[in-house]
Amino acid sequence: MGVGEVPERNEAAASNSTIRVEAPARLHFGFLDLHGGLGRRFGSIGLAIDTPSLALTARRSAQLSVTGEEADRVRGYARAAATHLGGSDAATIAVERTIPAHAGFGSGTQLALAVAAAMARLSGAPFSAAAFSSSLDRGNRSGVGLSAFTEGGLIVDGGRGADGSAPPVTARLAYPEAWRIVLILDRSMAGVHGTREIEAFRDLPRFPEAQAAEICRIVLMQVLPAVALAEPQGFGAGITRIQDLIGDHFAPHQGGRYASAAVAQALEQAAAQGVPGYGQSSWGPTGFALMPSEADARSLVASLDRGGPLRFLIARGRNSGASITAGD
Repeated sequence: MGVGEVPERNEAAASNSTIRVEAPARLHFGFLDLHGGLGRRFGSIGLAIDTPSLALTARRSAQLSVTGEEADRVRGYARAAATHLGGSDAATIAVERTIPAHAGFGSGTQLALAVAAAMARLSGAPFSAAAFSSSLDRGNRSGVGLSAFTEGGLIVDGGRGADGSAPPVTARLAYPEAWRIVLILDRSMAGVHGTREIEAFRDLPRFPEAQAAEICRIVLMQVLPAVALAEPQGFGAGITRIQDLIGDHFAPHQGGRYASAAVAQALEQAAAQGVPGYGQSSWGPTGFALMPSEADARSLVASLDRGGPLRFLIARGRNSGASITAGD
């Protein structure tokens, strides 16, 4: 059985069950090789986190029915999953909570995979995130979201090759249990997405090869060893350097190194307090500060300016993937 697959179950048993899926958000710390001179492009490093998260339930019914947030997207994903499975999309899906959209959490990928996993389980079919990625139009540039759903942890993927298949996971480490992530959410704006994101990747100049080489070295020789040895200083410093290089490259399309001026100000305050690891997840606007303990995270949140559109959450790394369970 492949990584992330759900074992086959009896069709009748599955159809009489209510399937519940809970899935984690992910942080995207940056791309490894936007230059692509070795034949593979992008490559990513990211982390599954325990909050925010999504939850939905699904059961068989006479026709497709969706309640809750993101109903239109859920219907589209359910139909795409049913087509992939070669079966019916007749199911009642109730979305209990969602991950904030276009905020840097990979919400679309987690929602698509959660719906597909529920539809597969209702059909008594195995589920593989990689197998569904093409039909759901997920994992086009990063494999972090796919692996966050299936196994969690700190994830590095090897980028997309010429065949266009989902990026392979090349490293996965458990995130230290004591470490925390302060999430800085700007509720007044959304990050670059959709057509603007496509245009950004099209219009930006080619990423410098020397900087891609530097990022790969930092990941291999600084970030991953620091996680393995639970050394927060080295981990944080490495992530911040990656963030600086990637953020400056994308600055023309997001208005600066960080998309949100309010988040940028909060990150400046964190840096002034000696926090070594901070940045923006994906296109933002969500920022993060990497903290060695719960107490340190709480102290940082208490010290940051409380005005404006910002909201603060304290998250843990999540070292397991989505939960997919069946009940009556």
